Amino acid sequence: MSASRTPQQPPRGARSQRARLGSRLRAWGRHHRAMALDSLNRLVRYPLGNVLTMLAIAIALVLPAALWLTLDSARLLDAELTESATLTVYLANDVNAAQAGRIHEAVSAQPAVDQTRFVSAEEGMAEFQQSLGLDDTLAGLDANPLPASIVIQPNDVDPAAMQTLAERLGEMAGVDEVRLDLAWIERLRHLADLGRRLALALGVLFGLGVLLVVGNTVRLSVESRRREIEVVMLIGATHAFVRRPFLYSGAWYGLGGGFLALALLSLGGQWLALPVAALAESYGAAFSLPSLDVTGSTILLSCSTLLGWLGAWLAVTRHLASIKPG
Repeated sequence: MSASRTPQQPPRGARSQRARLGSRLRAWGRHHRAMALDSLNRLVRYPLGNVLTMLAIAIALVLPAALWLTLDSARLLDAELTESATLTVYLANDVNAAQAGRIHEAVSAQPAVDQTRFVSAEEGMAEFQQSLGLDDTLAGLDANPLPASIVIQPNDVDPAAMQTLAERLGEMAGVDEVRLDLAWIERLRHLADLGRRLALALGVLFGLGVLLVVGNTVRLSVESRRREIEVVMLIGATHAFVRRPFLYSGAWYGLGGGFLALALLSLGGQWLALPVAALAESYGAAFSLPSLDVTGSTILLSCSTLLGWLGAWLAVTRHLASIKPG
């Protein structure tokens, strides 16, 4: 007869250890919720001063965010201008139609060329007259001074690649000149790069400003609750326990400042929308000020909350080191 086996039960020590760990985690979570709500209630009790602190944080966040939005619109404009970057190959005046066709085929066969458009001398003159409105004046010319040309859209719009392509095409027989004007694209890209560095520098400087604002506010809060902190440290509270409510206060300051920054950006965009649209329309263009999307808003709120938390952590850690219970 085989003896029946009963399932092995885990030792009581392991069960009790898991129970204690679960209890500690629940207590840890309850304390975090309690400290988050308590710090929020303390902020609500004194709304005017705390709103002014959040407004200072918002102003520090608005300036680099607005500059970044401006650069984002410049990047969109740069992309549109890059797509319009072309090379124009001007053929020699003594090239006949058959030779021009062969040159066009040779240019189109270049691996760096994406699209081409052949413009005859007559079509070039017609476009020139239409753009300048000089039909009657140019009609009296004895001969057409404009040569045939080939407008090229390259595969790679990098300035170095386009310059190499222009030099290669300029060596072809029957080609008189290759016109390449990338100076304005280069200037725009240099300005965009300068703007990005400026936005980064302003972001770092104003981020330090947020740290100072939150740190000074939390420092005053720590000083006002110094006796309370000494008492809880006497009964065995750790620095992490004491630091927790102040960290949540800093996070609330940062989050509130982030929401105020979004509101200021929205109001500023609406205030400037009509003048910017009117200015763009006077140049025959359509342009609207960019705004933060969901991703950008989330990034701004996350950064502001993190800066508030970090400023509070630095201030509380520094002052807890100077508090000696007893």
